[in-house]
Amino acid sequence: MFHRHPVAMASPHWHAQVEVNFIMRGSVRYRMAGHDVSLSEGDLALFWGGLPHQMDWSSEDALYAGAHLPLVYFFRLQLPPDVPHRLMGGATLVSRVTGAADYENFPRWFDYVGSKDAMKSQHAVDELLLRLDRVRFDSYRMVAGKLAAEQNVSALHSQSSRVVQAMCGYIAANFRDEIGATDIAAKVGLHPKYAMNAFRRTTGMTLNAYVNLLRLSYAQALLMEDDASVLNIAMDSGFGSLSAFSKSFRRLAGVSPSDFRRGRSGRALA
Repeated sequence: MFHRHPVAMASPHWHAQVEVNFIMRGSVRYRMAGHDVSLSEGDLALFWGGLPHQMDWSSEDALYAGAHLPLVYFFRLQLPPDVPHRLMGGATLVSRVTGAADYENFPRWFDYVGSKDAMKSQHAVDELLLRLDRVRFDSYRMVAGKLAAEQNVSALHSQSSRVVQAMCGYIAANFRDEIGATDIAAKVGLHPKYAMNAFRRTTGMTLNAYVNLLRLSYAQALLMEDDASVLNIAMDSGFGSLSAFSKSFRRLAGVSPSDFRRGRSGRALA
């Protein structure tokens, strides 16, 4: 979780979680995949961090709080059925139905997670998830997004979501190992074809693409914080070779891992 002044980013980045932002003071602007979003004091926003995004401006007095939610948590939320699908397609959810409790709770949750007390940390996560569940009862708006809103999503929040939650949990624990769709499907007791279809229908991406995204996100953090060689980072992140890592990294970031490290060294993920 985070609670700080937001610093404008020099270039887009990504991470394999759904990002939650609560603007406590001031204003910020994001450049998302295909649209811009301006947020001001009192706004609560959710968006999928797996698509490159960039906070390119923040007011001098800005203060925000929030979290990066792994998909295993995100798919536990009781949001309206179309929302997860549209967020994974690049839309941003924005709600202005916030109040004094949010200004008190987000900093407290940040402190609980930072306390290193496992019980406090879990309590903060549980409370945050309950807070986000409340969005279904409040007014909100969806900004842009690539996936068509009219697609049939009636089953997404029942069996498919539970299946995807289980798959995400297994992937999160094992993405650095050599795993594929067959391994993931077997772990949750499904036929590989059914598992792949359910995952893609719910998230908008393939199982292999999600595994790859987690590996890239892990590697991105190491490139920014670790002095290990690019080869060691590639292998430690679950890529079978340096060439596979470099190709995947360049496809998403637009630069090589080495160039990324030189340009972003020392910058923290937002």
